[in-house]
Amino acid sequence: MRKERILLCLAHMSGKEQDYIKEAFDQNWVVPLGPNVNGFEKDLEDFVNKREGKEPLDKKVVALSAGTAAVHLALIACGVGPGDEVLVQSFTFCASSHPITYCGATPVFVDSEKESWNMDPALLETAINDRMEKTGKMPKAIIPVALYGMPYRIDRIMEIAERYGIPVIEDAAEGLGSRYAGQVLGTFGKYGVLSFNGNKMITTSGGGALVCDNDKDKNTVMWYATQARESYPYYQHEAIGYNYRMSNICAGIGRGQMTIIDEHIAHHKHVQELYCELLRDVKGITMHTNPWPESDSNFWLCTATIDPELKIRGQEDAYKVIVSGAVGGAAGVIHTASSATTDCQPNDNVEALRVCLDKANIEARPLWKPMHKQPVYKDAPAYVNGVSESLFKVGICLPAGPYVTDEDVRYIVQTIIDSIEK
Repeated sequence: MRKERILLCLAHMSGKEQDYIKEAFDQNWVVPLGPNVNGFEKDLEDFVNKREGKEPLDKKVVALSAGTAAVHLALIACGVGPGDEVLVQSFTFCASSHPITYCGATPVFVDSEKESWNMDPALLETAINDRMEKTGKMPKAIIPVALYGMPYRIDRIMEIAERYGIPVIEDAAEGLGSRYAGQVLGTFGKYGVLSFNGNKMITTSGGGALVCDNDKDKNTVMWYATQARESYPYYQHEAIGYNYRMSNICAGIGRGQMTIIDEHIAHHKHVQELYCELLRDVKGITMHTNPWPESDSNFWLCTATIDPELKIRGQEDAYKVIVSGAVGGAAGVIHTASSATTDCQPNDNVEALRVCLDKANIEARPLWKPMHKQPVYKDAPAYVNGVSESLFKVGICLPAGPYVTDEDVRYIVQTIIDSIEK
């Protein structure tokens, strides 16, 4: 067994980061503003505005403390408040939906289509019409999510959103550098959310950004992100603001990371291709790939589905013991579960494979549990077709970060093969 642990996803440094950080200290810019913040925003604008075979866009970017903060501020900028409803993809991490509740609004969950695993446009339109009939009000925003970097059907989602006059907030936190029809995700809707958490395509240690349509929208978001202060020689507040701006130190890390972002994306795509090649003839294991010609995923995480009939060694012991610590990249304080099982969980063979990989020092994890199956959202409206629940039961995430080598991928695949009962 290998002594080193193969991590699911962890960004790495380019060497440039220390230069920008040192400069910030030398100039005494160790605050949520400064040259690095401005420079990082400019670097991001240059990156997201590029389009293949077309004139560049003119989107603006605000650097923030987290992707979650970006979702929150986008909702506020769209006028979301108490009593409102926001349509959001159910198959996602909680950061897509929790900020809706921060606003006092209600998340309305929309299930996925089979091809991309992302928001089903037909179900989205059904949800819009049903919510209008039930509440007499139009939903205030739509939040599709680039699950594991995979593009959503943004052409159809935007057509529906424009027809009903609902703003789209693209949650591209996992999809930095993913494209649809040659255009970067996060630049189609009114706002686009980016994340630079430690496990994302690039990192600022922690941080995020919001892509905005124009300078006016950017300035509004920046105002809310800096405690919504009025132009007096003292602190005058006429609206509730937030301390959401990125620091000059974190932005310095981001500027260094932008010098290697294309390398990171290319590496993730290479790892995906190697998984597909090595697992092609392994019966019962299917990699999730780009479903359409327009779709160009960054493959932030490489995901696979496992046939329910596939027998994994140790399967009979799955979910017999309550997990006592963090699993699958969880961080911080977690509650100890009261039971080893829930009413919606991955199949026993998925859990058995995760345990087999863990014993071989390979970090893997289940797919995101759909939000409409989370206890905290048990009373939220949901429009479901069974796709996300069925995928959650059979899916697994495999290591794909910049530190994952070809040798690692071969070791992971061989461990998977050895875990299958003959």
